[in-house]
Amino acid sequence: FGSLQVLRGIDLNIDKGEIVSIVGPSGAGKTTLLQIMGTLDAPDSGTVTIDGTLVSRMKEKELSAFRNKHIGFVFQFHQLLPEFTALENVMIPAFIAGVGQKALELLEFMGLTDRAEHKPNELSGGEKQRVAVARALINHPAVILADEPSGSLDTKNKEELHSLFFELRDQMHQTFVIVTHDEQLAANTDRVIHIKDGVVLL
Repeated sequence: FGSLQVLRGIDLNIDKGEIVSIVGPSGAGKTTLLQIMGTLDAPDSGTVTIDGTLVSRMKEKELSAFRNKHIGFVFQFHQLLPEFTALENVMIPAFIAGVGQKALELLEFMGLTDRAEHKPNELSGGEKQRVAVARALINHPAVILADEPSGSLDTKNKEELHSLFFELRDQMHQTFVIVTHDEQLAANTDRVIHIKDGVVLL
């Protein structure tokens, strides 16, 4: 089998406090680009720099620690651990003493104070996704990477989640890169990056 080149000649800068959406047809390379940004995949050539750190040359152990501290992830399906409460799920990436108060504050910001002790199977789809966003925020990441974050939500929960992203940008200067098929969300973001056949369309 020959090699498959998924992305070609992509040169991107994302500014702090910016919400950028990545759009394009299925198979265009959107998720691969997000995984490279998130250090889950390494590029065959070129470099990736996050918050001033050249990450594309890091060893796996160093990379894992960097990823946990500087990058937050939100996926289409919340990926919460079922045996833990909402509060515990938010605390998991931090693994440090004294983080409980911060986790509670994030849940309060999400409007989930009264759901803190509930396990994922006791939460609605929208609530689970807001817990997932709180978990992504717990380490003050440089960037949150979101892959179809509202893809499994109904219209009301989708709109609430999108509003939350803009609130986090405005109040916490949080940076987001969002892969989405949602045209309304993309139209409202600060910048839209169109990808087709692994190339950014200008």
